[in-house]
Amino acid sequence: MRTGETTGSRWASEQALSDARRRIDGDTIHAWVALATDEQAAIWAPGHGPLEGMSVGVKDIIDLAGMPTRCGSTITSDAPRDRSASFVERVIDAGAMPVGKTVTTEFAFFAPGPTANPKAPGHTPGGSSSGSAAAVAAGHVPLALGSQTAGSLTRPAAYCGVAGLVLSHGSVALDGFSGLASSLDAAGLITATVAELDRVHDALFPSQPTATEASRVIVWEGGESHPVASEMRAAVARSAAALQRSGMHVEALRSRLPIATLASDHLTLMQYEIARERKDLFAERSRLSSELRNLLEAGARVTDEAYGNARERTEATRATFADVVGDDAVVLGPASPGAAPRGLRGTGSPAMSRPWQLLGLPQLTVPGTTDSAGFPLGVQLVTRSGQERTLLRVGRVLEHELAEV
Repeated sequence: MRTGETTGSRWASEQALSDARRRIDGDTIHAWVALATDEQAAIWAPGHGPLEGMSVGVKDIIDLAGMPTRCGSTITSDAPRDRSASFVERVIDAGAMPVGKTVTTEFAFFAPGPTANPKAPGHTPGGSSSGSAAAVAAGHVPLALGSQTAGSLTRPAAYCGVAGLVLSHGSVALDGFSGLASSLDAAGLITATVAELDRVHDALFPSQPTATEASRVIVWEGGESHPVASEMRAAVARSAAALQRSGMHVEALRSRLPIATLASDHLTLMQYEIARERKDLFAERSRLSSELRNLLEAGARVTDEAYGNARERTEATRATFADVVGDDAVVLGPASPGAAPRGLRGTGSPAMSRPWQLLGLPQLTVPGTTDSAGFPLGVQLVTRSGQERTLLRVGRVLEHELAEV
């Protein structure tokens, strides 16, 4: 522990780790790649901060000093990392105690790991932040770190019935992250509730601008690039009605944004960038899953012209989005096409997140609704870049209103 840390602070960190180990014992949902040993845990020095006594899981594409980063693959090194990612260090400095590494899909793409969904037995937890979402949903830890390139955090949070926040692109340094596409990769946080997520965000970003007063909700029904289940559409409608009861004006998005084009351009950018930025994977493609190998090979076929055109359209649409939401609105829509699909061989579709991830916007998954089988149906809120606090304020209102129904 760091010099000058109080005995009470040391005890809080040790107790957080001990309690988490007890809750995880057995790990029947396979959310964890590895738990920290006492020797590994001794490397970290949680601060005497607002997250003191909180345990945290770290997605296994993010470096944690003393533990390897395997990225859900056997081709990676099992050597421990010398230092933690800057984002992890920020979380530790705020007082949180790492417990270990959570399962990810292979290199944060589509090939799933072994994790099961604790809120929908026999169904996928989503990907790629599958272990982080499942660990929070199962009560193993109150906080887990994840990442998103397409729908890697929004979707698992929705499927597992927890709250997830994808941070604005570029809002935190991503050193120590094994990313896929630099113009799309973003860090994220998962907790059980939006209220807890708000507390964690305030602890990590104390200097972020205060929330603006959102008075409008723009409802997006989804469906332009992937069918949306009727029960998910109903969940979005219930959420819109809940926000309307709280005093917000509700209006429809309709065709004010080229959603289908955004989703297509997202895939173009992701394919192009991974083929060029992850040449290390290209060299090992014979040892990769067919899903990741196909992505790399498709990316190699994307031309510079197609990539450049997609980037130009993206920049133009950022300005359009800013005009649509102004200073007083959030977009409400499906966080996934429906509840978690049955089986563990797939991770579901990221279609509901692709447009917003392309624009680099903050996205908040709000739990609180279910389908007829009782499986979670998360909705998402989106707003302008850098306005996470506004998003969380509206999310807390929605969470409260849904709980009152």
